Amino acid sequence: MRKLIAFDDDTFDKLKQLARDRMATIQELADEAFADLLKKHGIPVDLKDALRKSASFSQNSERSSRSRKTKSS
Repeated sequence: MRKLIAFDDDTFDKLKQLARDRMATIQELADEAFADLLKKHGIPVDLKDALRKSASFSQNSERSSRSRKTKSS
């Protein structure tokens, strides 16, 4: 899906230079930036991340329920 994002001239020039320096495209820079932003806010980037987060949540909830049962006994 294509979406347009506007940059001021200075920012776009810096992005182009960064892309050249890293031998990447602006699209690759954008993909990396958005993946980092989603990760920062705890939103899974892909199915693999979603499954990993779900499994981690499940294990943590099992541990906490076991510790509550042990403490209440």
